[in-house]
Amino acid sequence: MCGILAVLGCADSSLAKRSRIIELSRRLRHRGPDWSGLHCFKDCYLAHQRLAIVDPASGDQPLYNEDKSIVVTVNGEIYNHEELRANLESHQFRTGSDCEVIAHLYEEYGEDFVHMLDGMFSFVLLDTRDRSYIAARDAIGITPLYMGWGLDGSVWFASEMKALSDDCERFVSFPPGHIYSSKSVFIVINLTVLQVDCGGSIIPHGLQSVYPQLLMMLQFFVMPSKRHAVIKRLMTDVPFGVLLSGGLDSSLVAAVASRHLSKAKVARQWGSQLHTFCIGLKGSPDLKAAREVADYLGTFHHEFHFTVQEGIDALDEVIYHIETYDVTTIRASTPMFLMSRKIKSLGVKMVLSGEGSDEIFGGYLYFHKAPNKEEFHLETCRKIKALHLYDCLRANKATSAWGVEARVPFLDKQFINIAMDIDPEWKMIRHDLGRIEKWVLRNAFDDEQNPYLPKHILYRQKEQFSDGVGYSWIDGLKEHANEHVSDAMLMNASFVYPDNTPMTKEGYYYRSIFEKHFPKNAARATVPGGPSVACSTAKAVEWDAAWLKNPDPSGRAALGVHNDAYQEEQEKIVASENSTSVIGFPQAMREGMVEVTATTTAI
Repeated sequence: MCGILAVLGCADSSLAKRSRIIELSRRLRHRGPDWSGLHCFKDCYLAHQRLAIVDPASGDQPLYNEDKSIVVTVNGEIYNHEELRANLESHQFRTGSDCEVIAHLYEEYGEDFVHMLDGMFSFVLLDTRDRSYIAARDAIGITPLYMGWGLDGSVWFASEMKALSDDCERFVSFPPGHIYSSKSVFIVINLTVLQVDCGGSIIPHGLQSVYPQLLMMLQFFVMPSKRHAVIKRLMTDVPFGVLLSGGLDSSLVAAVASRHLSKAKVARQWGSQLHTFCIGLKGSPDLKAAREVADYLGTFHHEFHFTVQEGIDALDEVIYHIETYDVTTIRASTPMFLMSRKIKSLGVKMVLSGEGSDEIFGGYLYFHKAPNKEEFHLETCRKIKALHLYDCLRANKATSAWGVEARVPFLDKQFINIAMDIDPEWKMIRHDLGRIEKWVLRNAFDDEQNPYLPKHILYRQKEQFSDGVGYSWIDGLKEHANEHVSDAMLMNASFVYPDNTPMTKEGYYYRSIFEKHFPKNAARATVPGGPSVACSTAKAVEWDAAWLKNPDPSGRAALGVHNDAYQEEQEKIVASENSTSVIGFPQAMREGMVEVTATTTAI
């Protein structure tokens, strides 16, 4: 990842203003410690802090077209840049950077080129010929971007709001899948992601929804598309690895990368043994599962430990870097932040990660309560569209805090289009039919002849990252917050924080740290709110009235579903239902079998 800052239409073009832009750009240097660049043209400034992943020798930014009339500062990766270059034969390229194609594509096609980009990106492009400019962000919002407005009429763009929050009266999170044009303001760019009717029932590629044809579709559409999404992200000229929690998503990414690494260009430079990384409290579920997967795949595995106190000590810095007070995000960002520091110390600058799968396939445990396939599908659409505020924000900013880039194969636009074309009926959890969460994805990679993963890993129950690093991590955070936030403070929270009022002491504690770093109203408005259980949306909480009494984003709040749900609440459910329903998965299912007995009651 890199850090970009653009200030356009300044009233002041003095040396003092240039110095101020440089000072603000330095606030993003953690994102790009390898080089700094600044281009000034009259009342416009484009600054860049570079993390060199592709073409470290000559790809410094800002980047230009042939006569330097087009200037661009980019944060991200364009995976199809070689294909795009091949179609720009009349253009001369100065670097091997994947991002240089943006300047030439604009010169060739104007603003209409953005849909041609396959990758994760945020960029600002200045056309000095008419002093017009555009800014754009990828369809999912994998890379962060903020937009602000100064009192002098200037327009600002930055990778993180810390670079513009002091100098802008108002700023917002730039919407994914949009471009901003100084000529025509906002335009939705058609990247074909989630362009379907999110309320409809979708049949995959004309296939009838019958079991044999579904399995064929999984083998011939889902698995190859996922493989390709991983392989294209092996585009790197620096050492890389995979974040491996031992859960389904990261394990599949590691398995595919491990199989194809020897054929990739990067293997000739850095070797063909994949490096994997995991963090957790000693004895945590993730550490055990990740070690087993790493041994199975034969990776060079790095296991990091942290203590609850070390995590608590890092909270202030974590919140400063990730720029949110959302409880779930902070819980998961802290171990990721600590792990990224360790990874950087090993000389690794890029990692693959498993974000996005749970949103696409309905993998969170609360999806067990989806009442029908229409609601199931609507919720997956809501989750995908909000990724830029949660998991994408976490994965990007927690790693970028230490100059590490996270790439997310599950959020490949071709893969999303295929996965979202599947009839949501096949994504639903059906214990009576032996289908657990993300059954579609598990079966796509359930290869009996050449297994990607052991069965019990392939069918391991979902653990949210903040849970999997060790259950005492969340418990420790709650205890710490209880010590610092009194009952009276929480009772009066609506007066202190009238907007997006924290509902728990833990939420209050995080909010107080956030407000210290980002005190403006505009900053707090960039963070979403509303009730949530086990990473659900406010809408999905309505699926089970019992969950309204336990507003915790942990996966263990999925009472009646999670194997290790919060014990006290779990016992209440068992007592109230007189043990008439099954709590958690059948033992056979946990061991990797997909059949269930006829006596199993569906949840």
